Amino acid sequence: METIKLVYPVEGGDLIEAGEASSKMKLTLKKLGLPQDVIRRASICMYEGEINMVIHADGGEAQVEVDSDQITIRMMDSGPGIPNVDQAMQEGFSTADSTARELGFGAGMGLPNMKRYSDEMTIDTVVGTGTTVTVKIKIPQ
Repeated sequence: METIKLVYPVEGGDLIEAGEASSKMKLTLKKLGLPQDVIRRASICMYEGEINMVIHADGGEAQVEVDSDQITIRMMDSGPGIPNVDQAMQEGFSTADSTARELGFGAGMGLPNMKRYSDEMTIDTVVGTGTTVTVKIKIPQ
């Protein structure tokens, strides 16, 4: 399989449309005939990253690369950055505002879920500049 590249813009602050990029990616992965478990894991990671960008960073961009052995999802934003990555990785820790919480978001499970459902995850962040979260999901051969 030759590498397939997908790019999805993510609008900031719009919790109603949040999840659209992950839904589009999921449809594409299904059309490619990937295993259901791989699609599920990639969709969870993409959705959690997308929600984080909507709530915390005024949006950004998701880049997805699919090749024969893995899916790489790169979520990039120019938001405030993450001051303490170790703290952000703790289940239940959240800096989401009351509006996001009232809508059922901001439970502090986004980054922990991305780590749980990926095979590899890296967070590159600079306070005041932005964050890039990269997850890789292996495709069993």
